[in-house]
Amino acid sequence: MIIDCHGHYTTASPKLQAFRDEQLALFAAGRPTDTATLEAISDDEIIDSIANNQLKLILERGGDLTIFSPKASAMGQHQADLQTSIRWAHAANDLIYRACELFPENFAPGCQLPQEAGHPIDAAVSELRRCVEDMGFVGCNLNPDPSGGYWQSPALTDPYWFPLYEAMVELDVPAMIHVSGSCHPAHHTTGAHYINGDTTAFMQLIQGDLFSRFPTLRLIIPHGGGAVPYHWGRYRGLAQMLNQPELSGHVMKNVYFDTCVYHKPGVELLLDVIGVDNVLFGSEMLGAVRGIDPDTGHYFDDTKRYIDQLALPASQVAQLFEGNARRVFPRLDARLRAQGH
Repeated sequence: MIIDCHGHYTTASPKLQAFRDEQLALFAAGRPTDTATLEAISDDEIIDSIANNQLKLILERGGDLTIFSPKASAMGQHQADLQTSIRWAHAANDLIYRACELFPENFAPGCQLPQEAGHPIDAAVSELRRCVEDMGFVGCNLNPDPSGGYWQSPALTDPYWFPLYEAMVELDVPAMIHVSGSCHPAHHTTGAHYINGDTTAFMQLIQGDLFSRFPTLRLIIPHGGGAVPYHWGRYRGLAQMLNQPELSGHVMKNVYFDTCVYHKPGVELLLDVIGVDNVLFGSEMLGAVRGIDPDTGHYFDDTKRYIDQLALPASQVAQLFEGNARRVFPRLDARLRAQGH
């Protein structure tokens, strides 16, 4: 199978965005946001939004299944208060569940979490449990910077996050470390803030000792790991200067990158430096970059093409496209086995 670990529901019904807009307008006016209402979205609307968008491209590009989560830039944990974020996460995750139930062979659900800088992580833990235990979600997106570019939360190695990690370990689900929109004027959301978030998360992990406490915790750093593969020598050297173990044993037993880098040389570098064992196929299709590369005539986010062009052994191709995803997402593996895959 060809499993894409990184997909977002970017084509959801406009009714979902209208609900969010109403929430934010009420919040801005100083009024209770729990009066916002989500207009009913029919199964036919969901089917149309997916069949003519993500699914159409998945099939055209030779894919099989995508781990599907709410639109990352719209998670917006910085935009209102925690109670608003809880209701927004419920609505977005419920819609993801319905979409994956309508297309069970093509999508598996991942959830967003309600977070707010300066507040306990308890609401995120509750939503993770609801999604995994009640609706069969296989993973989650964890925002390391719910302040939207101002980095007002503790580092990912801080005990602040431990209740969420404990739940992840208990439920046996990984987290993709994925920031949301940027409200910092100096940080473009997808071109700067996303890559900043990826790179910052990795450096935080180097500085701490998270995985000695949580040896089975699994984290995916998207967008090819941000700047990390390109600066691998820098990070190995910094680990040495900080008297931390070699990265292969200190961090990379628990951390994985995806292939969302959008050009063949980037994928080659990623695999050469990081190695096949720690890379999952991903496209973030219909996400940050949707255009056609004039040099190739193909979409930038058609990342399968880059792997197809590499002279890799069949065993490594199978790892990238399927094996690693099933290993990192055990609940996905169980879901697929139940379907006969």
